[in-house]
Amino acid sequence: MLGHVSSFPQQPQPSPFTGHMVVCGDDALAQRLAVELRYVYGERVTLVVPPGPGTAGPDEPLSGRGRAAALFGRMASAMNRNGGGLPHGSDGDTNAGVEAVRILQAAEPSDEALEEAGIGRAAAVALVYDDDERNIRAALTARRLNPRVRLVIRLYNRKLGQHLETLLDQAAAVASPGLDQAAIDASTTVLSDADTAAPALAATALAGSTRVIRAEGLFLRAAERTPPRGGQVADPGLCTLALLSSTTHDPAGAEGSDSSGAEGPQLLPDPAEIAAAAGRGAVVLEAVTQSGPAAPKVRMSGRSAPLSQFFSRRLRWSALGVGLAVLGLAVASTITTGDNPLHATYLTLLDLFAMGDPAIGDPTPRQIIQILSGIAGLMLLPLLVAGVLEAFGSLRTASSLRRPPRGLSGHVVLLGLGKIGTRVLVHLRELGIPVVCVEEDPDARGIPVARRLHVPVVLGDVTDEGVLEAAKISRSRGLLALTSIDTTNLEAALYARSLKPNLRVTVRLFDDEFATAVYRTLRTAHPQAITRSRSVSHLAGPSFAVAMMGRQILGAIPVERKVLLFAAIEVAGHPQLEGRTVEQAFRAGAWRVLALDVAPTGPASTGEGALVWNIHPGYVLRPTDRVIIAATRRGLAELMGRRALTRR
Repeated sequence: MLGHVSSFPQQPQPSPFTGHMVVCGDDALAQRLAVELRYVYGERVTLVVPPGPGTAGPDEPLSGRGRAAALFGRMASAMNRNGGGLPHGSDGDTNAGVEAVRILQAAEPSDEALEEAGIGRAAAVALVYDDDERNIRAALTARRLNPRVRLVIRLYNRKLGQHLETLLDQAAAVASPGLDQAAIDASTTVLSDADTAAPALAATALAGSTRVIRAEGLFLRAAERTPPRGGQVADPGLCTLALLSSTTHDPAGAEGSDSSGAEGPQLLPDPAEIAAAAGRGAVVLEAVTQSGPAAPKVRMSGRSAPLSQFFSRRLRWSALGVGLAVLGLAVASTITTGDNPLHATYLTLLDLFAMGDPAIGDPTPRQIIQILSGIAGLMLLPLLVAGVLEAFGSLRTASSLRRPPRGLSGHVVLLGLGKIGTRVLVHLRELGIPVVCVEEDPDARGIPVARRLHVPVVLGDVTDEGVLEAAKISRSRGLLALTSIDTTNLEAALYARSLKPNLRVTVRLFDDEFATAVYRTLRTAHPQAITRSRSVSHLAGPSFAVAMMGRQILGAIPVERKVLLFAAIEVAGHPQLEGRTVEQAFRAGAWRVLALDVAPTGPASTGEGALVWNIHPGYVLRPTDRVIIAATRRGLAELMGRRALTRR
């Protein structure tokens, strides 16, 4: 059953939109993506959401349409206040964007639902359901209905995503023989919100962390520099990407606070702002290269596990003691009886296992050694039994979950092993950071991953007393509360702070207003502790939006509660770049050219396809250049997305 939200203008069927964006999804990412497309890029959007429960009373949950409309309004208002961008002519009125939005209700992205959403005239379709299988079915249907439409698909399975991308591009080429090859190559993009958000979430658990972006053979490394002491300016590295709100006197910063006097981060500051930012933290670009170092490998298998994994330390020392006793007895037998060393050792072993004849009538030293060997054999018997039992128990529990070791400290407590938590766990282990996981569901997605990585896991409800204590929260370096339930994450953060007031806490929260209120409350109660709040949809939304606009984004890094994007674009067709010098092309707070691929005959070229990152400020950008830029969401929209407004 399809329908419209009564608060939105009725639209004739099928959709009259041409070149509009269709977003199909069932969670926060779809709603935030719709807001991003409308209020940052000025696009007309059709949002397809599944039906929800009825609305019998004021306290009943809203339907799928009503819930989307309510969240849409809240997010749009928050984005307006935070400077996320507005369509031209809106004058800050959130209702101005409503006229370009339709919300449809459909249980499945079927042929009828996609046709009513106007897929035949759509420029791009985003399929961002939480279920990979549903996204795949919808992608195949969308490609059949419109071979030329640009598809952006959300998939958790990365390997499957690569195969699906190739398959759908081939289908587009077969169905549209006249389609430009470049358009075919960019017609399907498979992204994972978990992969996009995981590095950013993991970075919040570390002080002065480094964020790495690898895409299209490029390697970009951005580092967070703590506020310098002595009134010095932070080391700019290659260039300063952002100035943080943290200062020498306020190391925790003012992230998420809207109180008077709180200074938020400045993205892409100009040289004058950098010079005046003495004592402020910064995010600086350290490297832009054609390829980066491989991530450290994490051993995923226990086939070559060390002996300590099967036998305890006490048992190993006991076995060593018995072995030394046998060696000593063999040496004593050789010295006292004059026997051959090998034969003396053989007789000692026979005596040890009670397999030799009694030494009746033999010399006294031989009899004494036989008695001592028998005593050593008595000691060996329980040792062998204990070894068998320990090995059996170790083999039986090798595939079970580990418990946190007694002396563990300096680790990160990770709450939640769903899609996001699993990716964050892998990222933390690649960085070599010790982790203890807390998960209520023993069948959660990340449990097998934690087992393979030999990561300790505490099974239990984090709201129950003693669960966080079992995870050694009082000796940890930080807490990452990454469940999909805001209240659970908040409760865990509050309880953890009651156990360790100065604990570094990162809370996954969806609603920006709620996140701000949580931050301010925790900051007031614990002014010296570092608190961070992150939204997965907020981190992933820009990547999906840019992909829908026809450009492949390289990556995004969070700067407190803002997002800085990295993209690779062609200079041709961009008057803000074409014919300008690198210095002239820079716009503070909007975009900055970081590197470029120059043509073989170019004056700055170092070879065909060479990446030049130390560009001279006077270098003139040519239409044949491909530049790597850092941009804010509004800046990137102005640079490459506003042209969509002029074509309508």
